[in-house]
Amino acid sequence: MFKAYRRAAERLLRIPATPEPPPGDEAATRIFRASPRYYLYLLVTWLWRTAIAFVVLVPMEILPFVSQFERVLERTPYGYGFRAPVFIVALVFLQRLFALALLRLDFEKRWYLVTNRSLRVREGVVRLREMTITFANIQNISISQGPVQRLLGIADLQVDTAGGGSQKKQKDGEGSTHGVRFRGVDNAAEIRELINTRLRELRDSGLGDRDDYPMPTSAVRSSTSTVGLVGPLREIAAEASALRGAVAGAR
Repeated sequence: MFKAYRRAAERLLRIPATPEPPPGDEAATRIFRASPRYYLYLLVTWLWRTAIAFVVLVPMEILPFVSQFERVLERTPYGYGFRAPVFIVALVFLQRLFALALLRLDFEKRWYLVTNRSLRVREGVVRLREMTITFANIQNISISQGPVQRLLGIADLQVDTAGGGSQKKQKDGEGSTHGVRFRGVDNAAEIRELINTRLRELRDSGLGDRDDYPMPTSAVRSSTSTVGLVGPLREIAAEASALRGAVAGAR
């Protein structure tokens, strides 16, 4: 049944099957997905909201209002036999089932891609969000965990860019206005180290201005061991270039 729902949702919402890799070497592209335990985390959130709907909102807020309307309606010729409370409870139940199916689809359509020059995050179903960040714009990489996430062994990896920061939050609480988040991954430290390693490779390769690739604060300490090798390697490259020019001139 869910497979049929998935196919119908993909056609109706025009959800692409897989995202295109961001700019960079295709051979270096790494694909990460949210952990299956993240789906369990989403289920806990769904159960909590469902319990609030049935235990708090329906009995205390919705049913008293509807019952007043029902008594008024039953006095009319067209309102005989109308049972609004049963209808409301059934409607809330169907809405929560639909939210559960949507939650599963959101989990399956969540993608995280990292190349040697940039990264891309796609999330969402009804409102699809696909965000791409080049490594030149990365300012900070951080990992956050809530109590339930620590219990499940998952975490969120936040990548902030120039002009953004953890202090600039969106109104809907979905993170920084400048940056992306790898939600619910069970290898956040591995992904952070991969990004830091590729940032160092870009800086040490001599492609572009070194100032175009500022190291995030999480990578400053780990990069100090390779800085001392840059000077000698560049001298060797210059000598090799001069030798090649001399050989070509002799010919």
